[in-house]
Amino acid sequence: MSADTAKICALILAGTRPGVADPMAQAAGVSHKAILPVDGIPMISRVISTLRNTPEVGRIVVCIDNADVLKEVVLPDTDIIAARPEGPSASVMAGLRELGAPLLVTTADNALLRPEWITEFLNKASPAADLSVAVAAKDNVLRDVPLTKRTFIHLSDLSFSGCNLFLLRSDRSANIVKLWQHIEKNRKHPLRIAWLLGVFTLIRALCKQLSRAALYARLKKMTGAQAELVCLNDGRAAVDVDKPADLILTERLLRESRP
Repeated sequence: MSADTAKICALILAGTRPGVADPMAQAAGVSHKAILPVDGIPMISRVISTLRNTPEVGRIVVCIDNADVLKEVVLPDTDIIAARPEGPSASVMAGLRELGAPLLVTTADNALLRPEWITEFLNKASPAADLSVAVAAKDNVLRDVPLTKRTFIHLSDLSFSGCNLFLLRSDRSANIVKLWQHIEKNRKHPLRIAWLLGVFTLIRALCKQLSRAALYARLKKMTGAQAELVCLNDGRAAVDVDKPADLILTERLLRESRP
Protein backbone atom coordinates (compact mmCIF):
# COMPACT_ATOMS: atom_id res chain seq x y z
CA MET A 1 0.00 0.00 0.00
CA SER A 2 1.41 3.39 -1.00
CA ALA A 3 1.69 6.34 1.36
CA ASP A 4 -1.13 8.14 -0.48
CA THR A 5 -3.60 5.24 -0.36
CA ALA A 6 -2.84 4.72 3.33
CA LYS A 7 -4.04 8.23 4.11
CA ILE A 8 -7.62 8.83 5.13
CA CYS A 9 -10.20 10.66 3.04
CA ALA A 10 -11.78 13.72 4.70
CA LEU A 11 -15.28 15.04 4.05
CA ILE A 12 -16.24 18.63 4.93
CA LEU A 13 -19.94 19.35 5.37
CA ALA A 14 -20.63 22.83 3.95
CA GLY A 15 -24.23 22.77 2.72
CA THR A 16 -27.31 24.65 3.80
CA ARG A 17 -30.88 23.47 4.21
CA PRO A 18 -33.10 24.39 1.22
CA GLY A 19 -35.15 27.49 1.94
CA VAL A 20 -33.46 28.10 5.30
CA ALA A 21 -31.20 31.15 5.30
CA ASP A 22 -28.35 31.01 7.82
CA PRO A 23 -28.43 34.16 9.99
CA MET A 24 -24.62 34.26 10.21
CA ALA A 25 -24.33 34.20 6.41
CA GLN A 26 -27.06 36.83 6.06
CA ALA A 27 -25.34 39.17 8.50
CA ALA A 28 -22.05 38.84 6.58
CA GLY A 29 -23.73 39.28 3.19
CA VAL A 30 -22.69 35.86 1.86
CA SER A 31 -24.80 33.01 0.50
CA HIS A 32 -23.31 30.24 2.67
CA LYS A 33 -21.87 30.24 6.16
CA ALA A 34 -18.98 28.14 4.80
CA ILE A 35 -17.48 31.22 3.10
CA LEU A 36 -18.02 33.55 6.05
CA PRO A 37 -14.74 35.46 6.64
CA VAL A 38 -13.07 34.52 9.91
CA ASP A 39 -10.25 36.93 10.66
CA GLY A 40 -10.21 37.79 6.95
CA ILE A 41 -10.19 34.22 5.60
CA PRO A 42 -13.25 32.17 4.54
CA MET A 43 -13.67 29.64 7.29
CA ILE A 44 -13.88 26.68 4.94
CA SER A 45 -10.44 27.70 3.62
CA ARG A 46 -9.14 27.40 7.18
CA VAL A 47 -10.58 23.90 7.52
CA ILE A 48 -9.15 22.80 4.16
CA SER A 49 -5.73 24.22 5.06
CA THR A 50 -5.76 22.33 8.36
CA LEU A 51 -6.66 19.06 6.64
CA ARG A 52 -3.93 19.59 4.03
CA ASN A 53 -1.40 20.05 6.84
CA THR A 54 -2.48 16.88 8.66
CA PRO A 55 -0.09 14.03 7.75
CA GLU A 56 -2.79 11.35 8.08
CA VAL A 57 -5.20 13.03 5.64
CA GLY A 58 -5.10 12.43 1.89
CA ARG A 59 -8.07 13.24 -0.33
CA ILE A 60 -10.25 16.19 0.73
CA VAL A 61 -13.88 16.41 -0.40
CA VAL A 62 -16.33 19.26 0.23
CA CYS A 63 -20.04 18.45 0.42
CA ILE A 64 -22.12 21.49 -0.61
CA ASP A 65 -25.42 22.22 -2.36
CA ASN A 66 -23.98 24.81 -4.76
CA ALA A 67 -20.44 24.24 -6.02
CA ASP A 68 -20.27 27.71 -7.59
CA VAL A 69 -20.10 29.18 -4.09
CA LEU A 70 -16.62 27.71 -3.68
CA LYS A 71 -15.04 28.87 -6.95
CA GLU A 72 -12.94 31.53 -5.25
CA VAL A 73 -11.97 29.61 -2.11
CA VAL A 74 -11.39 25.94 -3.05
CA LEU A 75 -8.26 24.86 -4.90
CA PRO A 76 -8.40 22.43 -7.87
CA ASP A 77 -7.09 19.48 -5.85
CA THR A 78 -10.13 19.59 -3.55
CA ASP A 79 -13.08 17.53 -4.77
CA ILE A 80 -16.75 18.49 -4.44
CA ILE A 81 -19.86 16.33 -4.05
CA ALA A 82 -23.47 17.42 -3.78
CA ALA A 83 -25.04 17.90 -0.37
CA ARG A 84 -28.34 16.18 0.30
CA PRO A 85 -31.37 18.45 0.85
CA GLU A 86 -32.64 16.30 3.74
CA GLY A 87 -29.83 17.47 6.02
CA PRO A 88 -26.30 16.73 7.23
CA SER A 89 -26.96 13.11 8.19
CA ALA A 90 -28.14 12.34 4.65
CA SER A 91 -25.06 14.10 3.27
CA VAL A 92 -22.80 11.99 5.48
CA MET A 93 -24.58 8.85 4.29
CA ALA A 94 -24.16 9.90 0.66
CA GLY A 95 -20.49 10.68 1.28
CA LEU A 96 -19.91 7.31 2.93
CA ARG A 97 -21.52 5.49 0.00
CA GLU A 98 -19.50 7.42 -2.57
CA LEU A 99 -16.17 7.68 -0.79
CA GLY A 100 -16.20 4.55 1.37
CA ALA A 101 -14.77 3.89 4.81
CA PRO A 102 -12.69 4.89 6.62
CA LEU A 103 -13.93 8.45 6.31
CA LEU A 104 -13.06 11.45 8.44
CA VAL A 105 -15.93 13.96 8.67
CA THR A 106 -15.85 17.56 9.86
CA THR A 107 -17.76 20.78 9.21
CA ALA A 108 -16.99 24.03 7.41
CA ASP A 109 -17.62 26.04 10.59
CA ASN A 110 -14.86 24.19 12.48
CA ALA A 111 -12.60 27.20 11.90
CA LEU A 112 -10.25 26.58 14.83
CA LEU A 113 -9.48 23.01 13.75
CA ARG A 114 -5.79 22.11 14.10
CA PRO A 115 -3.73 19.28 12.58
CA GLU A 116 -2.62 18.14 16.04
CA TRP A 117 -6.24 17.70 17.13
CA ILE A 118 -6.96 15.48 14.14
CA THR A 119 -3.80 13.45 14.76
CA GLU A 120 -4.70 13.04 18.44
CA PHE A 121 -8.21 11.96 17.49
CA LEU A 122 -7.06 9.38 14.95
CA ASN A 123 -4.43 8.02 17.34
CA LYS A 124 -6.90 7.68 20.22
CA ALA A 125 -9.74 6.20 18.17
CA SER A 126 -10.13 2.48 18.83
CA PRO A 127 -9.66 0.15 15.84
CA ALA A 128 -12.63 -1.81 17.22
CA ALA A 129 -15.01 1.16 16.92
CA ASP A 130 -17.10 1.52 13.78
CA LEU A 131 -17.79 5.17 14.61
CA SER A 132 -15.63 7.45 16.75
CA VAL A 133 -16.81 10.91 17.83
CA ALA A 134 -14.39 13.58 19.04
CA VAL A 135 -15.51 15.42 22.17
CA ALA A 136 -14.01 17.77 24.75
CA ALA A 137 -14.67 17.22 28.43
CA LYS A 138 -16.51 20.07 30.16
CA ASP A 139 -13.61 20.67 32.56
CA ASN A 140 -11.20 21.11 29.64
CA VAL A 141 -13.55 23.45 27.79
CA LEU A 142 -14.00 25.65 30.87
CA ARG A 143 -10.25 25.56 31.46
CA ASP A 144 -9.24 26.60 27.93
CA VAL A 145 -12.16 28.86 26.94
CA PRO A 146 -13.74 29.89 30.25
CA LEU A 147 -15.95 32.62 28.74
CA THR A 148 -17.54 30.47 26.05
CA LYS A 149 -21.12 29.26 26.19
CA ARG A 150 -21.26 25.73 24.87
CA THR A 151 -23.91 23.04 24.95
CA PHE A 152 -22.85 20.16 27.18
CA ILE A 153 -24.18 16.62 27.21
CA HIS A 154 -24.13 15.04 30.65
CA LEU A 155 -23.56 11.32 31.10
CA SER A 156 -23.00 9.75 34.48
CA ASP A 157 -19.25 9.50 33.88
CA LEU A 158 -18.59 12.35 31.43
CA SER A 159 -19.90 15.82 30.64
CA PHE A 160 -18.77 16.91 27.21
CA SER A 161 -19.27 19.08 24.17
CA GLY A 162 -18.88 17.84 20.61
CA CYS A 163 -15.95 18.84 18.40
CA ASN A 164 -17.51 18.38 14.93
CA LEU A 165 -15.04 15.62 14.12
CA PHE A 166 -16.08 12.05 13.32
CA LEU A 167 -14.33 8.90 12.12
CA LEU A 168 -16.46 6.41 10.21
CA ARG A 169 -14.04 3.51 10.28
CA SER A 170 -16.16 0.75 8.75
CA ASP A 171 -19.25 0.26 6.61
CA ARG A 172 -21.17 -0.65 9.77
CA SER A 173 -20.98 3.01 10.80
CA ALA A 174 -23.72 3.56 8.20
CA ASN A 175 -26.14 1.88 10.62
CA ILE A 176 -25.55 4.63 13.19
CA VAL A 177 -25.84 7.29 10.48
CA LYS A 178 -29.23 5.79 9.58
CA LEU A 179 -30.27 6.19 13.22
CA TRP A 180 -29.05 9.81 13.07
CA GLN A 181 -31.21 10.31 9.97
CA HIS A 182 -34.29 9.07 11.82
CA ILE A 183 -33.55 11.36 14.77
CA GLU A 184 -32.92 14.33 12.50
CA LYS A 185 -36.15 13.66 10.61
CA ASN A 186 -38.09 13.64 13.88
CA ARG A 187 -36.17 16.41 15.64
CA LYS A 188 -39.43 18.37 16.16
CA HIS A 189 -41.17 15.34 17.65
CA PRO A 190 -39.51 14.45 21.00
CA LEU A 191 -41.92 11.58 21.69
CA ARG A 192 -40.97 9.86 18.45
CA ILE A 193 -37.28 10.21 19.34
CA ALA A 194 -37.97 8.81 22.81
CA TRP A 195 -39.76 5.83 21.26
CA LEU A 196 -36.91 5.35 18.80
CA LEU A 197 -34.13 5.44 21.41
CA GLY A 198 -36.08 3.71 24.13
CA VAL A 199 -37.96 5.50 26.90
CA PHE A 200 -35.85 4.10 29.74
CA THR A 201 -32.61 5.02 27.97
CA LEU A 202 -33.88 8.56 27.48
CA ILE A 203 -34.98 8.87 31.10
CA ARG A 204 -31.57 7.69 32.30
CA ALA A 205 -29.91 10.23 30.02
CA LEU A 206 -32.11 13.08 31.29
CA CYS A 207 -31.34 12.08 34.88
CA LYS A 208 -27.59 11.96 34.10
CA GLN A 209 -27.54 8.26 34.99
CA LEU A 210 -26.53 6.96 31.57
CA SER A 211 -22.87 5.94 31.38
CA ARG A 212 -20.68 5.80 28.29
CA ALA A 213 -20.66 2.01 28.45
CA ALA A 214 -24.47 1.88 28.64
CA LEU A 215 -24.77 4.32 25.74
CA TYR A 216 -22.40 2.28 23.60
CA ALA A 217 -24.28 -0.92 24.48
CA ARG A 218 -27.63 0.64 23.56
CA LEU A 219 -26.31 1.85 20.20
CA LYS A 220 -24.77 -1.56 19.53
CA LYS A 221 -28.08 -3.26 20.27
CA MET A 222 -29.98 -0.85 18.02
CA THR A 223 -27.56 -0.71 15.09
CA GLY A 224 -25.08 -3.57 15.36
CA ALA A 225 -22.27 -0.98 15.24
CA GLN A 226 -19.75 -0.08 17.92
CA ALA A 227 -19.51 3.63 18.77
CA GLU A 228 -17.23 5.54 21.09
CA LEU A 229 -16.53 9.04 22.39
CA VAL A 230 -12.91 10.18 22.08
CA CYS A 231 -11.87 12.97 24.43
CA LEU A 232 -9.47 15.57 23.01
CA ASN A 233 -7.15 17.36 25.41
CA ASP A 234 -7.65 20.91 24.12
CA GLY A 235 -10.98 22.41 25.16
CA ARG A 236 -10.82 24.86 22.26
CA ALA A 237 -11.65 21.96 19.95
CA ALA A 238 -15.29 22.32 21.04
CA VAL A 239 -15.57 25.86 19.63
CA ASP A 240 -17.23 26.26 16.24
CA VAL A 241 -18.71 29.31 14.50
CA ASP A 242 -22.42 28.87 15.13
CA LYS A 243 -23.43 32.33 16.33
CA PRO A 244 -21.97 35.89 16.46
CA ALA A 245 -20.38 35.36 19.88
CA ASP A 246 -18.59 32.27 18.50
CA LEU A 247 -17.16 34.33 15.64
CA ILE A 248 -15.80 36.95 18.04
CA LEU A 249 -14.31 34.24 20.26
CA THR A 250 -12.81 32.32 17.32
CA GLU A 251 -11.14 35.41 15.89
CA ARG A 252 -9.72 36.27 19.32
CA LEU A 253 -8.34 32.76 19.78
CA LEU A 254 -6.80 32.83 16.30
CA ARG A 255 -5.05 36.12 17.05
CA GLU A 256 -3.80 34.82 20.38
CA SER A 257 -2.37 31.68 18.77
CA ARG A 258 -0.23 33.55 16.23
CA PRO A 259 3.54 33.38 16.84
